[in-house]
Amino acid sequence: MNFLKKNRSKHGFAALLMAVTLFITPLTSFTQTKVSAPGNRYSVSDDVKLGQQAAAEVEQKLPILRDASVTDYVQDVGRRLASAIPSEFQHPEFRYTFRVVDAPDINAFALPGGPMYVNRGMIDAARTEGEMAGVMAHELSHVALRHGTAQATKAGGLKAQAPAILGGIAGAILGGTIGGIAQTAGQLGSAAIVTKYSREYETQADILGAQIMARAGYNPRDLANMFRTIEQQSGGGRGGPEWLSTHPNPGNRYERINREAEMLRVSGSGGNSGRFNEIKGRLRGMPRGSVARGQNGNQNGNGNERIQGQVERPSTRYRNYTGGNVFQLSVPENWREVGGESGSVTFAPEGGYGNVQNSFVFTHGVQVGVARVDSNNLQQATEQYIEELLQANPYLQQQRGYQRGNVSGRTALATTLSGRSNVTRQDEVVNIYTSLMDGGELFYMISVAPRQDYNLYQSTFSSVLRSIQLAGSRGNYR
Repeated sequence: MNFLKKNRSKHGFAALLMAVTLFITPLTSFTQTKVSAPGNRYSVSDDVKLGQQAAAEVEQKLPILRDASVTDYVQDVGRRLASAIPSEFQHPEFRYTFRVVDAPDINAFALPGGPMYVNRGMIDAARTEGEMAGVMAHELSHVALRHGTAQATKAGGLKAQAPAILGGIAGAILGGTIGGIAQTAGQLGSAAIVTKYSREYETQADILGAQIMARAGYNPRDLANMFRTIEQQSGGGRGGPEWLSTHPNPGNRYERINREAEMLRVSGSGGNSGRFNEIKGRLRGMPRGSVARGQNGNQNGNGNERIQGQVERPSTRYRNYTGGNVFQLSVPENWREVGGESGSVTFAPEGGYGNVQNSFVFTHGVQVGVARVDSNNLQQATEQYIEELLQANPYLQQQRGYQRGNVSGRTALATTLSGRSNVTRQDEVVNIYTSLMDGGELFYMISVAPRQDYNLYQSTFSSVLRSIQLAGSRGNYR
C-alpha cells in the first residue's frame, strides 16, 4: 500500500513536471528575438547632423517626385511604421521624413537621423502595401539602431570619415539611380561606409523590421516576400539590384524573417490601407521624370527648365483639387499642378515656375501642404516653420508680426515676407497662412507674386484661401 502511494506520487510529480514543461516551452519559443543596438561612440546629435548634411547633397541631385497624393501616401505609411519603433530605439531628436524619388530603379535608402527616400521603381516592384512597408521598416531599423555611426565607430572615427561617408552615400545612391550624376557624386568621397551595411547589421534590420511591421499592423512575412520580389524583378534587367547591392544577404534571410514572423503577433486587423493600388495606378499614368523635372517648360543648356518672361494672368474660372485625405481647394483653371517640396503641392501659371540650378522655384502662385512641427501651439509651430523657410530662402525677411484669422473654420495665423528675388530680380511678396491639423501637423498656404504684380493676384489668392477645406479627425472636410 505504501509502495503504491509512493509510486503514484512519483508519477504524479512527473506528470506535473511534464505539464509545466509543455506550458512553458511554447511561451519561450514564441518570444520575439531580442535586438540590441551595436556599440556606438557617437551622440544621437551626430546622427542627426550627418543625415541632414547627406540629405542636402542627395536632394540637390535626385529628382524628387512632386505629387501630393503619392507623397502623402508614402508619408502616411512611413509615419505609421516610425510610431511602431520600440521605445528603446526611439530617439526624440530624430525626425523621420519620407520622400519619393522619380526614378524607375528598384531602390530605397534612409539616412542617419531619419530622412528616407523611396524610388517609384520600388513602389512599382512591390505587389502589396505590406511589401513596400517591409522595405521601409527595414530602412527605419537601420536608422533606429544607429547603424551608420556604429559602422563609423568600427571604421575608426566619424570626424575623419565624415567627408567619405557623405561621398559614399551620394556616390552609392546616385551612381545606382541616375548614371549621369555618378561622376559628380564621386568627387565628394569614396567610402560607402553608411550605405553598405555589414551582414550582422542586415540581420538586425531584418529582425527589427519584422517586429516593427507587426507592431504597425502589417504581416512581417511581407518583408520576406519583398526580398524574393526584388530578386526576381531585378534579374530581368529592370534596373539592377541596387537595393540588394547596399543591403547584402546575410544568408537564409527569407527563412529567418519567416521564423521571426511565427513568433510575432500582428496588431490590429491588417496593415493594408487599400490605397496602394490607387497610388500604383497614379504612378503608371505619369511619364517618367515629368513631375520632378517639369518638362512642360523650355530647357536651357544646363537641362534646367527656364523661367519664362511672360506669365499668364489668373483665370476667373476655377477648378477643384483634393490633396489626399488632407485638404480640398479651388485654384484658377489655368494654373498647373507643378511641384513643390515633399508633402506639398504648388499651383502656378505658365511662365511662373521652373527649375533653377536643380531647384524647383515659382514666382507666381500658391503652395499648400502639411509640415511636421514640434509644438501643439499654433504660434510656436508657425515660428518654427517660418524659421525653416527663411533659412532656405535667405533673401526673404519677415515684414510684420502674426495676424489672427481662420482657415476652414480653424484658428489661423498670417504673416508677410518680402525680399528681392534672385530669379526675377524683383521685389517679391510672400504671404504665409498657417493652421494646426487634428493630428498636430501644421497646414500652410504660401502665396507668391512680384510686388509689381501683387495687386493683380491679391483677389485670386484670397479666393484660393477662402476655398480651403481641411479634413477633420475622421477625414471629413469642414
